Amino acid sequence: MFKKFLTKSVSLMNFIHNAVLTINDHSGIGLTDKQLHFIFIGVFGVALLIVIFPIFNYLAKKNKIIAITWIYVFTILVCFTLAIEIGQKITGAGDMDFADIVAGILGYFVISAIAIVCKKIYDAIKK
Repeated sequence: MFKKFLTKSVSLMNFIHNAVLTINDHSGIGLTDKQLHFIFIGVFGVALLIVIFPIFNYLAKKNKIIAITWIYVFTILVCFTLAIEIGQKITGAGDMDFADIVAGILGYFVISAIAIVCKKIYDAIKK
């Protein structure tokens, strides 16, 4: 399921990228690739901020700091695992394998779930 989601996400991003390039090339706007990235990533980042801020604000008000932290760490780990795979491709130190990314993220899901359950048990015993 995760692989299917990421594959569809990459396909969507590729479609949008090609559409923006086509519009740029045929409209005479003439922005460079770096200028397009500057605008697109800037707008996308602000859009994410608008969507994510209320969610994190709600979680903070409900004292769900662990959820905020978990999401933040998950985001970092996705970037980190992608960087590892890209690094392996560039250096030839290993194969760039999507399954490795999925395995790493799945490891975070499982091990963090175990850690959270252990923390809940500890808190229950402490009470």
